Amino acid sequence: MDDQRLTLISEAFPLEKRGTAIGIWGAITGLGVAAGPLLGGAIIQGISWQWIFWINVPVGAVSIVLSMVRLRESHGPRPQLDLVGLPLIAFGLVALVWAPVRAPSIGWGSDEVIGALVAGGALILAFLLWEGRARFPMMPPAYFRRRGFATSGGVAFFLMFSLIGSLFMIAQMFQVGLGYSPLTAGVRILVWTAMPMLVAPVAGVLSDRFGNRPFMAGGLVLMGLGLGWLGLVATPGVSYGSLVLPLIVAGVGISCVFPTIANAAVGSVPINDSGVAAGANNTVRETGGVFGVAVLAAVFSHYGGYTSSASFMHGFRYAMVVAGVMALVGVVPGILSPSKAQASVPHPDDLVPLPQMRGADAPGPSPAGTL
Repeated sequence: MDDQRLTLISEAFPLEKRGTAIGIWGAITGLGVAAGPLLGGAIIQGISWQWIFWINVPVGAVSIVLSMVRLRESHGPRPQLDLVGLPLIAFGLVALVWAPVRAPSIGWGSDEVIGALVAGGALILAFLLWEGRARFPMMPPAYFRRRGFATSGGVAFFLMFSLIGSLFMIAQMFQVGLGYSPLTAGVRILVWTAMPMLVAPVAGVLSDRFGNRPFMAGGLVLMGLGLGWLGLVATPGVSYGSLVLPLIVAGVGISCVFPTIANAAVGSVPINDSGVAAGANNTVRETGGVFGVAVLAAVFSHYGGYTSSASFMHGFRYAMVVAGVMALVGVVPGILSPSKAQASVPHPDDLVPLPQMRGADAPGPSPAGTL
């Protein structure tokens, strides 16, 4: 859904205001992130855990009605689907995701996990080769040679690896490691999850002025330092006050990166192909989140467990240090991303009239075309 929302934002706002608009979108998304653990904790504690799924039904129903009433219908100009590329990328991603999902229970060295990784890599390679010769490619390979597109994908992967993996562990830390109830844990985690509501709009406005690179790279530095700090202070019986500052630092870092990678991704391609860029970036983010949960869970299991609070906190510390390190690794593509001046220069391919372009060279004029 993020790719569709970003496409609508890209069409509704001019380039010089896009960062501000995406920052506001990030704040609204942050409201949902902050409300999730709080509302979920209240439901689990007050009713039962099954109701966390039913709470989405009325929200979805209202969203359907509003979409039918308020959204304008549109159709992409691509005359046909990429019927070869679509199954290649779909099955390739399924295989790559299957590996980290199964690894915690059967081991990273098992034939099934290794086979899934190899198969996923081979299918994605086949997808890229096919896209280079397809008449109407769903993902023009030329986009991967654009610094803004490629580096925003790298940043997105490491951001979500650390974010989703650490969220999975931190929510458990408050309950298993420190003994808080689900509702109390949801309240106490707000110092981390509420940061996007406060910081994302500011980061979005400033990115219009200074570019995306300082916020992507700087945000990942703060995120890495905050999560590493959290891992160092998380000991059995640690006071909540000792956790607040590291959570805030990490939350501020996340809030700086979240809107700017979206802005960098959709700004790296022609405006009429922003849906493709947003969809690709969203795919990379989701893949990073899956790997983050799997890898951090494996690190936790190696060093700790659920037998006692002390055992949990011991494994948690190592998992958070790894999450912090992976966030710092993401600083590299952040630094390599284009500066504001470089990003403002039109790409030569974007200046060629669309009717003269074919296949892999075409920028793919389709707001609706996504991965």
